[in-house]
Amino acid sequence: MSTSSPEAVKKLLENMQTDLRSLSMECKKKFPPVKEAAESGIVKIKTIAARNTEILAALKENSSEVVQPFLMGCGTKEPKITQLCLAAIQRLMSHEVVSEAAAGNIINMLWQLMENGLEELKLLQTVLVLLTTNTVVHDEVLSKAIVLCFRLHFTKDNITNNTAAATVRQVVTVVFERMVAEDERFKGIVEQPPPVQGNTNRRSVSTLRPSAKDAYMLFQDLCQLVNADAPYWLVGMTEMTRTFGLELLESVLNDFPGVFLEHQEFSFLLKERVCPLVIKLFSPNIKFRQGSNSAASPAPVEKPYFPICMRLLRVVSVLIKHFYSLLVTECEIFLSLLVKFLDGEKPQWLRAVAVESVHRLCVQPHLLRSFCQSYDMKQHSTKVFRDIVNALGSFIQSLFIVPNAGNTAAVSAPAGGSGSGAQGAAQGGPGTGGVSGNLTTQAAFEYRGTWIPLMTVSVQGSAKATYLEMLDKVEPPSIPEGYAMSVAFSALLDLVRGITSMIERELAMEEEAAAEFREAHPDEEWQPQPGAHLVWEEMVSACWCGLLAALSLLLDASTDETATENILKAELTMASLCGRLGLVTPRDAFITAICKASLPPHYALTVLSSNAANLSSKAYSIQGQSVQIISPSSESHQQVVAVGQPLTAQPQGTVVLTAKNIQCMRTLLNLAHCHGAVLGTSWQLVLATLQHLVWILGLKPGLGGALKPGRAVEGPSTVLTTAVMTDLPVISNILSRLFESSQYLDDVSLHHLINALCSLSLEAMEMAYGNNKEPSLFAVAKLLETGLVNMDRIEILWRPLTGHLLEVCQHPNSRMREWGAEALTALIKAGLAYKHDPPLAQNQRLQLLLLNPLKELSNVLHADIRQKQLESVLQILQSQGDSLGPGWPLVLGVIGAIRNDQGESLIRTAFQCLQLVVTDFLPTMPCTCLQIVVDVAGSFGLQNQELNISLTSIGLLWNISDYFFQRGEAITQELEREEEALQKQAQEKGETLNRPFHPAPPFDCLWLCLYAKLGELCVDPRPAVRKSAGQTLFSTIAAHGTLLQQPTWHIVVWKVLFHLLDCVRTSSTTADKEKIESGGGNILIHHSRDTAEKQWAETWVLTLAGVARIFNTRRYLLQQLGDFFEAWEVLLNHIQSAALSKNNEVSLAALKSFQEILQIVTPVKDSDKAGDALAAMGVPPVLIDPLSASGPGRPLVRSDSLVERLTRYNGAELQAPPPGEESALEDSALWWSAWNTWYRTGTDSTRPPSGPTEKLSFIPSQPFLTALIQIFPALYQHIKANFSMEDLKKLGVILHGAVSVPISSDASPFILPSYTEAVLTSLQEAVLTALDVLQKAICVGPENLQVMYPAIFEQLLLFVEFSCKPPQYGRMETKHVANAKYNQAEWVALNYVPFAERSLEVVVDLYHKTACHKAVINEKVLQNIIKTLRMPLGLKYACPSESTWKLAVSSLLKVLSIGLPVARQHASSGKFDTMWPELANVFEDFLFTKSTPPDNLSIQEFQKNEAIDVEVVQLISTEILPFANFIPKDFVGQIMAMLNRGSIHSQSPSFTEAEIDVRMREEFSKVCFETLLQFSFSNKVSTPQEGYISRMALSVLLKRSQDVLRRYVEDERLSGRCPLPRQQVTEIIFVLKAISTLMDSLKKTQPENVDGNTWAQVIALYPTLVECITCSSSEVSSALKEALGPFKDFMQPPVSRVQNGES
Repeated sequence: MSTSSPEAVKKLLENMQTDLRSLSMECKKKFPPVKEAAESGIVKIKTIAARNTEILAALKENSSEVVQPFLMGCGTKEPKITQLCLAAIQRLMSHEVVSEAAAGNIINMLWQLMENGLEELKLLQTVLVLLTTNTVVHDEVLSKAIVLCFRLHFTKDNITNNTAAATVRQVVTVVFERMVAEDERFKGIVEQPPPVQGNTNRRSVSTLRPSAKDAYMLFQDLCQLVNADAPYWLVGMTEMTRTFGLELLESVLNDFPGVFLEHQEFSFLLKERVCPLVIKLFSPNIKFRQGSNSAASPAPVEKPYFPICMRLLRVVSVLIKHFYSLLVTECEIFLSLLVKFLDGEKPQWLRAVAVESVHRLCVQPHLLRSFCQSYDMKQHSTKVFRDIVNALGSFIQSLFIVPNAGNTAAVSAPAGGSGSGAQGAAQGGPGTGGVSGNLTTQAAFEYRGTWIPLMTVSVQGSAKATYLEMLDKVEPPSIPEGYAMSVAFSALLDLVRGITSMIERELAMEEEAAAEFREAHPDEEWQPQPGAHLVWEEMVSACWCGLLAALSLLLDASTDETATENILKAELTMASLCGRLGLVTPRDAFITAICKASLPPHYALTVLSSNAANLSSKAYSIQGQSVQIISPSSESHQQVVAVGQPLTAQPQGTVVLTAKNIQCMRTLLNLAHCHGAVLGTSWQLVLATLQHLVWILGLKPGLGGALKPGRAVEGPSTVLTTAVMTDLPVISNILSRLFESSQYLDDVSLHHLINALCSLSLEAMEMAYGNNKEPSLFAVAKLLETGLVNMDRIEILWRPLTGHLLEVCQHPNSRMREWGAEALTALIKAGLAYKHDPPLAQNQRLQLLLLNPLKELSNVLHADIRQKQLESVLQILQSQGDSLGPGWPLVLGVIGAIRNDQGESLIRTAFQCLQLVVTDFLPTMPCTCLQIVVDVAGSFGLQNQELNISLTSIGLLWNISDYFFQRGEAITQELEREEEALQKQAQEKGETLNRPFHPAPPFDCLWLCLYAKLGELCVDPRPAVRKSAGQTLFSTIAAHGTLLQQPTWHIVVWKVLFHLLDCVRTSSTTADKEKIESGGGNILIHHSRDTAEKQWAETWVLTLAGVARIFNTRRYLLQQLGDFFEAWEVLLNHIQSAALSKNNEVSLAALKSFQEILQIVTPVKDSDKAGDALAAMGVPPVLIDPLSASGPGRPLVRSDSLVERLTRYNGAELQAPPPGEESALEDSALWWSAWNTWYRTGTDSTRPPSGPTEKLSFIPSQPFLTALIQIFPALYQHIKANFSMEDLKKLGVILHGAVSVPISSDASPFILPSYTEAVLTSLQEAVLTALDVLQKAICVGPENLQVMYPAIFEQLLLFVEFSCKPPQYGRMETKHVANAKYNQAEWVALNYVPFAERSLEVVVDLYHKTACHKAVINEKVLQNIIKTLRMPLGLKYACPSESTWKLAVSSLLKVLSIGLPVARQHASSGKFDTMWPELANVFEDFLFTKSTPPDNLSIQEFQKNEAIDVEVVQLISTEILPFANFIPKDFVGQIMAMLNRGSIHSQSPSFTEAEIDVRMREEFSKVCFETLLQFSFSNKVSTPQEGYISRMALSVLLKRSQDVLRRYVEDERLSGRCPLPRQQVTEIIFVLKAISTLMDSLKKTQPENVDGNTWAQVIALYPTLVECITCSSSEVSSALKEALGPFKDFMQPPVSRVQNGES
C-alpha cells in the first residue's frame, strides 16, 4: 500500500495523534511546555485534516510546526520520550511530509543528541531515513548530517562505529546517486558554455547544479581528509583514518565513473588531487627493500603500512580500469610501479597484492590493447604491455629459481623436506589407478626439487583477489605457499584468453565485413584498416616471448591435469592466433613447445631440435632481468602411462610416455584439427610429432586409414596402462577427425599437408628398407584419410597422392606395401563412388584418371598387392559397375591378368569380379568389350588351380550366351556400327581388317568366339570341366543357334562340332585304363568313373548326344546347307563307332543319339522334362510351358514370338517346316544310310562269341540291346517302302541274337523281375514291338508284302519254344536265375517263359487275322504252330511254368477253332495233309501226359485241370468228329481210340483214399464216353467203317463192366466183415454209373441204330447187378439203385416171334 493512498494518510493522521497523545501523557508531570505543544499539535493536525483535500501537501507546508512538539520532546533528553519522538519523526520522514526548514531543525536537534551521546543508533537510522527518502537536505545541512555520521564512527562503542561506517558509506553513495539522478533529469537541456579552462580555482563549483555541487564538495573533502588536510565543506570533523578515506574514494570511483568522465570539474579533481595523492602515498613502498621498516601515517595509533598499500592498489586498479583514457601518463607511472612491486626483493605480501592487481588488469583485454597502443607502439615510450607480461614471466621463474628467504613455507615442503615427500604426494603413490586415482594428490608445480602447490584463486576470467579484499587486516598477513604462483598463473591464462578472444572476435567481424563488401561490390578489392592489424601484431609480438617462456616452464613443472590442460590451451590459442596473423616465428615456437611436451624428454626428433635451437638463442632482457627459455627438467615426477619403442631406424631401448605427454598430444591434435588452415609449414612439425607418438603408443592403421590400438608386433616392448587404454580410442578418433577437417582447408594449406605427409612417408619407407621391423604407417594412413575427405577436389591431389602410394605398394616390407595398397584402392573406390560435379559419366577423363592407378597395380609382382587390387575391383563393381563406361577394358584387363602360378586365392577373387560382371553388368558395358569378357571367362575355365572356378566360369559363358541372345538386336547394331568405323580406319591405313572368323558378320563372330572357347574347354584334361563345357556348348547352340546366319552354321558343324567329336573319340580310345586312386583321400570316386577311360567315356557320351541333338533340332536348317548328306554320314559313322565301343555307357548313349536323330522322342523323366523338351525345341526356357512340348510324330512348332524373332534376326525367312509337309525330312537316302548303320551295329553287337567262353570280354547290356531294338520301329517307318524279305531275315537274326544274350548276375536284380513274376524285360517287349510294327505294316501294306507273314510266324514260334528250351548264346554257360549268386561274375539266362507266352499270344492273335492268307496256307503255318505247341503240351506238368501249358492249350483251342475250318476248306489241295498226324500226336500227348501232377496240387486245381481236358474233348466232338468225312480216316481212328481210352477210367495209384473219387477224372471219362456214345449211335453214319468202330467200342466197354462187377461180388463175399479197399469201391461205383449212362444213351438213340448184339450184352449185365444187392457199402447201393432203374424198360411181355417175323 503506497504512502499517499487515502488509507495510508488516514492511518498516518491517526498515528500522529496517538504519538502526540502519548507524548503529552509522558510529559504531563515533568515537562508541561512539551505537553502543551503536543496538545496544540493535535489540534493543528485535526485542523489541517479538516481544511485540506491534499492533506500530505498541507502537512509538508506546516511541517515545522507539526515537528516542533517532537523536537521539544527530544530536547528533554529523557530516553523514553526521545525514542518516542524519534520514531514519530521517522514516520513523518517516511511519508515525505518534512520540508527543508523542518529538516534543518531536525538535524540540529540530532546534532545536539549526538553531542550528548544519546540514542546513537537511532540517530544514525533517522539521518539515513531523512537522506534517503527525499532530497530536501542540501549544502550545509547535508554536510552537517554527514559529519554527524563521521563523528559517530569514531566513538568508543564498536557497534556504533560499524553502524556509522556503514551509514557513511550509504550516505556518500546517496549523495552521488542524487547527482546521477539530477543529470538524468537535465539530460535534454542545453547547458551554458562551461567557464574558461584556465580557471584553476579549487572551489569553482558555480557551474554545478545543487546535487552535483554537494557531491563535488564531498569528494574534494574526502581527498583532503586522506591527505591529512582540513576539509572545506565537512565542517566539524574531529578525526579521520586514511584507510577509511581510501575505501570511500575507491567506492566512489568504482561506482560512479560516469560522474568523473562527464563533468570536467570532477575530472580535474582526479588529475589534480587523486593521482598525486596516490603517488605520494606509494612512495614508502617504492623505496622499501625487504627487511627495512617505516611508517607513513599522521595517526601514530595505526600501522597503516599493509592496509594503506593494499587500498592504494585497489584505487589504482579502479583508476586504471575506469579512467585510463583521462590519465594516460599517470597510468604509465602506476603500471611501472606495479611491475616493480613484483620484484623479488619486495616483501611477500606486497608481491602477492601486486600480482592480484596485475591479475585484475589481465582480465581486461581492451585495457591491455590500450596499453599496447599508448605505450608499446609509441616511440620513446616504456614498453608497458611487454613489461607486464615479462614481469609476470620472470615473477613465475623467480618463484622456482629463488626459494624465498623471507617465507619459510616455500622452503619446507609439506610432508617433511622438499624432495621425496612432495614428489610422493604429487605422484599419487605408486599403486594408484590413474591421474585422479588418489584423493590426496594436490595440484602443484614442481621443478628441479622446488614444489609449489597450486590453489584455486578465482574463476577463470574474473580476478577475485584475496589479499586486496583484506580490509580488516592491519598486520601484513602471511601468504600461503603457492598463492602468488597461483595468481600469477591465473593472470597468465586470463591474459592469453582475453587477448586471443578479443583479437579473434575482431578478426571475425572484419571477415564478415569483407564478405558483405564483396557481395555488394564484387569487382572491387576489400581494403581492411591497417591500424587494427598493426595493433594485433604488436600485441602478439610484445607478449609472445614472455608468455612462451612462462608457459613452457609451467607446463614442464605442472603435475596437475587441469593446470596442464589450461597451459596447453593457452599455448594452442596463441599458436593459432599467430598463425591467423601470419606471424610464422611465434607460431612455430608455440607449436614446437607443444610438440616437445608431447614427446618423452630428450627425444631425438630432428625437426623439433632445429626449431628449438633458433628459439633458445633468443633471450629477452626485461629491465635487466634475463628471461631465459628454460629447457625442460628431466626428473619430472609424472605418472607413467605408456612404455614404447622410439621410431628410429636402429633399435634402441624403450621410451616412456607420461599422462602429461598424452595430454599434450591431445592438444596437438586439437590444434591441427581446429587450426589446420593456419599451420602452413608447421604441418611438418605437427605430423612428425604425431607420427612418433602414434608409434610409441602402438596405434596401427585400420579401415579407411583410421588408427586403432594395435597389438604390439615386437613382443612386449609396448606397455600401456589402463588409463591410457581408455584414452586411445578417443585419441585415434581425434586423429581421424583431424584429417577429416582437411576438407575445410584451402588448396594451398591442403598442399602443405600433403607434402608434409609424403615426406614423412618417404622417411618411413627409408627406415623400413632392409629390415623386417614393423614400419610406421602413419603417413600412408593419413594420406588416405586426407584423400578421402577431399574427394570434391581430388584432381588437384590425385597425381602426387597416387604416385607416392604406388611407390609404397612396391616396397619390400609387406606391412608397408599392404597399407600402400589399402590406401590406394580405398581412394580409387571412394573416387569412383563420390558424386562428382559434373558426374563421372560425363567426365571420362577424370574416370580414367581415377582408374589408372588400379591398372598400374597389375605390374606389381607381390601377390598380396594383386589380391588387394582384385578385391577392390570387386567392390568397385558392386558399387559403381553401372557407370564404368569407357573404363571397362581397363577393369576387365585387371580381372583377366591371371596366371596359373598365381595361387588359388588370387584367382578366386578375380573370378568373383568376373561373376559380378557377367551377372550384373553386361548390359552397361560397350558391346566391343563383350569379346574380352568371353576371353576372360575362357581363361578362368582353362586355369588349373581351382576346379570349381573352371566349372563356374563355364556357367558364366552360358549366362553370357543367354545375354547375347536376349540383347541380340541391340548388340548387332552396335557391333556393326563399330565394324564400319574400324573398316574405315583400316581402309585409310590400307590394311585389311583383322579379327577372328572374319568373313562372318560381327555378331556371329561373337558367337563363334564363344563356341571356340567352349570347344577348347570340352577337351580339358579334367573330366568335370569337359562335362560342364560340353553341356554348355550344346545348350547354347541349341538354345541360341537360330540367331546365326546360314553360312555361319557351316563353320559350326564342321569346325566346331565334328572337330570336337574327332578329338573326343581319339582321346577316349587312347585313354588310360589304370584305376585312379581316390583324389586326395577324402573324395571317393564312383567305380563307374575310376579310370581315365571311363571319365573320357562320359565326355564321349555327352558330346555325341549334344551333336545328335543339334542335328535333330536343327534338321530343317542344316538340310539347307549343301553338304548335309556328308555330314549325316559322318555323324552316323560316329554313332556306329560309339555303339560298338566296348563300353556299356558309350554304346547305350550312342543308340540314344541314334534315336534322337531319327526323331524318336523318348518319354523323359520329370526332372529332365522341361529342360530337355525345350532344349530339343531350341526355345529358351522362358518362352514356353513344358506341357506344350511336342510329342512323337508331331513336328516341332515354335511359338510365334520366337518365329518372329528369328525372322527379325536373320532377315532370311527361316521358319519351322510347315506341319503337314515332312518331305524334307523324308530323304530316303538318309534313312537307308541309317538302316545300314543300324544293321551293322546290330549284327556286330548280337553275334554270339565263337571261341571258348573264358576269353569272353564283352557282352552287350540289356539296356543297350533294348535301345537298339527300339530304334527299329521308327526307322522302319521311313524305309518300309523298299523293305525286302532279305532285310526281314537280317532283322530276324538280330532279334534272335538280342533275345539270346544273357545278363551278368550283378545286373540281374535290376533288370529281371523276381523269378516268380511273369513280366517281360524291356528288351523282350521291344522285340515283340518290332515284330508287331512289321505285321501291322504288312497288314495295311500292298499284296506283295504278305509273303512276309510266314517269316514273322516262324520268328515268333522260335520265341515260343524258349518257354521250354531257353536259347544258347555261343558256348556260354548260363545259370538259371534262381541259382545265380548275386556277387559272382556269372551270366544268367533270363526267364524266357513270359516272353514265350507273350509271343504265343501274338501268334494266336496274328493267326486269327491271317489264317486265310495264301502265304499262310501255303507255308503250312498252322502245322508249324501245332508242332511248336506239342512241346509244352506234351510236357504239361513238367513245363518250367504251369502257365505255359495252360496257355498252350487255350492257344491251341483258339487256333484250331480258326484253322480247322480253313483246313477242311482246303482239304482237297493236300496242303494240310501233314498237319493231321501232328494234331493227333498233340492230343495224345496232352490228354494222356506222361508227367505226373505235383503232390501239392489241391483238389480245386485238379478239377480245373480236368475241365481243361474236357474242353479239348468237347472241341473234338464239335470241330472234328462231325466233319469226319473231310478228315483222313487214320486220324479219326486215332481220335476214337483216344476217346475209348479216356472213357475207361484209369486211376493214378498215388491218390489218397478220400480223393480217389475226385481224382479219377470222372467228368473227363464221362465226356469221352458220351462223345463215344454220341458218335456211336449217330444216325448220320456215312460209312460202315464208322459204325463198326463205335460198335466195337461199345462191346469192349460192356465186357469190361461185366468183369469189374463180377470181381467185386467175389471180393465182397470173401472179405466178410472187412470193408473193401477204397479204390475198388470207387471203381465199382464208376462202372455202375457208366452202365446207367449207357442205358440212358441207348434209350435216347433211334432203335434201328442199336445193334442187337449190344442189347444182348446189356441185358446180360442184369443178373450180375442183382448179385451186387447184398453188398454192404451204402454208396455202392445207391449207385446200384440208379443202374437197376432203367432196366424196367425191358420189363414187358414178350411178343410172339411169329408176329415179329410177320411184321
